[in-house]
Amino acid sequence: MTTYFLSVKDIAKAKGPDPELSFEGIGPEKLAADIADAMRSDSLFQRWRAKQPDPDEVDPSLGATDASATATGELSPGDRHDVKLTTSLPMRLVKHRLNLLIGNSWELRDTR
Repeated sequence: MTTYFLSVKDIAKAKGPDPELSFEGIGPEKLAADIADAMRSDSLFQRWRAKQPDPDEVDPSLGATDASATATGELSPGDRHDVKLTTSLPMRLVKHRLNLLIGNSWELRDTR
């Protein structure tokens, strides 16, 4: 398991490129819940896959899940929202799902 320490500076602008796949909430707790769900379930992946020009050609390994993934969120000084994500999924999958949910609004601060 790897723990990723993420930060989001402006949660109001934390949107992915496709509104149908993007985070729609406010507050670090909702963001953490959506991130955890994106790691535990393949629903975000399946919705993204269906939008691809040739869904059957999408690498199925991108849909891997981690049923034990957890995430917590909190507001930190300076209006930064911090999320602690613990998952067995590799960074390439975490990054893909974060980009779908919140675009480039996130920053990886540390890993353990």
